[in-house]
Amino acid sequence: MSDQMKVAICGAGAWGTAMAIQCAQQGLVVSLLPRREEQAEAMRRTGENQDYLPGYPLPKGLSVETSDEAALSDASIVLLGSPSYALRLWLERIKKTITADRRVFFISLAKGLELNSGKTPCDLIGEVFPEHLMGCLSGPTFAGEVAEGKPVAMTLAASAIEPIVEATQMAISGPNMRIYLSEDLRGVELGGCLKNVYAVAAGCSQGLSLGDNAQAALLTRALAEMVRVGLALGARSETFYGLSGFGDLSATCHGEWSRNRTFGEAVAKGRSAKQVVESQKTAVEGYRTAKSFHKMLSAKGIDAPILEQVYRILYDDKRPMDALSDLMSRDLKHEND
Repeated sequence: MSDQMKVAICGAGAWGTAMAIQCAQQGLVVSLLPRREEQAEAMRRTGENQDYLPGYPLPKGLSVETSDEAALSDASIVLLGSPSYALRLWLERIKKTITADRRVFFISLAKGLELNSGKTPCDLIGEVFPEHLMGCLSGPTFAGEVAEGKPVAMTLAASAIEPIVEATQMAISGPNMRIYLSEDLRGVELGGCLKNVYAVAAGCSQGLSLGDNAQAALLTRALAEMVRVGLALGARSETFYGLSGFGDLSATCHGEWSRNRTFGEAVAKGRSAKQVVESQKTAVEGYRTAKSFHKMLSAKGIDAPILEQVYRILYDDKRPMDALSDLMSRDLKHEND
C-alpha cells in the first residue's frame, strides 16, 4: 500500500522538510507545500531548504509545489508542519481543496496550543475537517538528525486506529525510523505541548549554572507535573512515560538543538523573552504555549507550580532566581502527592 500512498506536507519549516525527506526516502509519493511561493521556488532552484534546514539535499521524487491543488490532490495523508499559532490559517487555506468526497488522514506535527483558545492542533483539525481522520506524530526528534538518517522513534496517535493509520505506521517506518501507535491522542498532543514549557525551565536552569543536580530534579518534577496536568485534562498517565512524554521532555531539555532550551538559557542570562522570540526566524513553541496553559489551568484550578513560574518569567518579567526561590520554598510534601 505504501507504494500507492501520496503524502502532502503543508509547511516547509525544518520539521516539515525533514519528514518530507523521510517519506520520500521510504518510496512514498511526496509533495511539500511551503507557505510562501518564493520559498518553494528557492528550494526547487537549490535542491535544499536553505532557510530552515540547510545542508540536506531534497531526494528525487520529492516535489516542491506552489499550488495547493497540485500538492493536495489525491493525497491520502496530509502532514501539517506548521507551528501551532499558524495552524488555523493553514487549515482554512486548504479547506477549499480538500473536500468531503474523499477521506484524508490529517497528521499534526505541531507541539503547541492555540494562544487564545487553548485548543490543541487536533482540536483545530476537528473543527475545520470534522469528517476526516486526525492524528499527531510526536516524540524526541531533531529535524537535522531525521534528515541525516540517524535512528529515531516516535508515536503516531490517532482518533481511531483505522487501517490507514496502520498503513501510515508501516509506510513511514524504516531502517532509521520506528513508529509506535497510540489511541491516546489527547495525551500524546499534551505531552508534546507541555515538554516545550519545561524545556524553557531547563534552559533557565542551565543559564543560571545551577548544576546537574538541579537539572535532574527539575526534569523529574516536571514529569510528575506533566502527568498530573495531563490526567486533569483527559489524558492517560502511561502516555507521559513514553516517547511523546518523557522521551521528548528529555531530548528537548538536553539537546543542543532545542530552541526552547536555548531560549530559556538566553532569558536567564538577561535578555527579555519578547526580544529573543522576535529575533528568531523559527518558532519557540514554549513561549506562547506557557501563556495558553496558564490561562487554561488557572480557569480549571489545576496546580502546576513549575509551569506557573515559567509563565511569570516570560510574561511578568520575574527574575529566574526569584522563581527558583519560590519553587524551593513551597510547603514540603510527600513525593507522590
